[in-house]
Amino acid sequence: MKIITLGEIMVRLSPAGNERFTQANSLEFLFGGGEANVAVSCANYGHDAFFATKLPKHEIGQAAVNSLQKYGVKTDFITRGGERVGIYYCETGSAMRPSKVIYDRANSAIAEAQPEDFDFDEIMNGADWFHWTGITPAISDKAAALVKLACEAAKRHNVTVSVDLNFRKKLWTKEKAQSIMRPLMQYVDVCIGNEEDAELCLGFKPNADVNSGKTDAEGYKEIFRQMADTFGFKYVVSTLRESFSASHNGWKAMIYNGKEFYTSKRYDINPIIDRVGGGDAFAGGIIHGLLTKQNQGEALEFAVAASALKHTIQGDFNLVSEEEVEALAGGDSSGRVQR
Repeated sequence: MKIITLGEIMVRLSPAGNERFTQANSLEFLFGGGEANVAVSCANYGHDAFFATKLPKHEIGQAAVNSLQKYGVKTDFITRGGERVGIYYCETGSAMRPSKVIYDRANSAIAEAQPEDFDFDEIMNGADWFHWTGITPAISDKAAALVKLACEAAKRHNVTVSVDLNFRKKLWTKEKAQSIMRPLMQYVDVCIGNEEDAELCLGFKPNADVNSGKTDAEGYKEIFRQMADTFGFKYVVSTLRESFSASHNGWKAMIYNGKEFYTSKRYDINPIIDRVGGGDAFAGGIIHGLLTKQNQGEALEFAVAASALKHTIQGDFNLVSEEEVEALAGGDSSGRVQR
């Protein structure tokens, strides 16, 4: 299957282990970003996964391209130009101390990209799926315009469109988010998000309190129905994270196809190695699942297992195979050495 993602890939700089920024003497250099992370997952599952973005011609831009090619992502639709690659600093929390992200991404190449940098009809030609996140239109008005053009081209080519709402309060307000995101929902077939995303990006508030460690799946059902009725989504999908601490989460998800709800099995993830990219791993898993599985339940179980595994892997990318995900989804969570 040909899968397209559009967004920003950034340099990720992190202290070792659970060190704080203020005590670190060196920072680990990695790459990551919502849609790039999804592309890596889809490539791992055997799809022709393309990531579209704009990156500078200098060596850091090339290093970003190389990081994607290393894991099988196709970079044909990466245009080159602009002045900088965005950066984010990530401090990994532990126990009651949360993880922290500091952005340095203003005026990155993709944030300043112009419509003429991309031929979206060429990009969407023959594609089966197009995925974007709410992070991309949040980085600049120019990037928001690109997302709209890409969605329009996807619809012209009968491509399934998914969004991970991914509200980021450091990038925009809920008022700005809703003014941009709600009109874009007309192009979306599969809407992915959590309880905060649904409220802040689209104005739908489920009955859930993750900070108390409790997530009431029943509280989501009416909201799912309202979202599907309002925007015509074919699927509404949400992860349900129980956040006991930075190191210990409960993890499950729910999906609604306009007729039936399905709630996945629950994973107890403890200790968490790195939760950054967990939602992207889920998105990559649900894309693969909906393209290849017999029903929405099987698709969701694959996605939840994939994202549970991501919490055990350092860095943004979910470096697991389809076989590893299937083993966990099938009940093998022992962690025994594979010989």
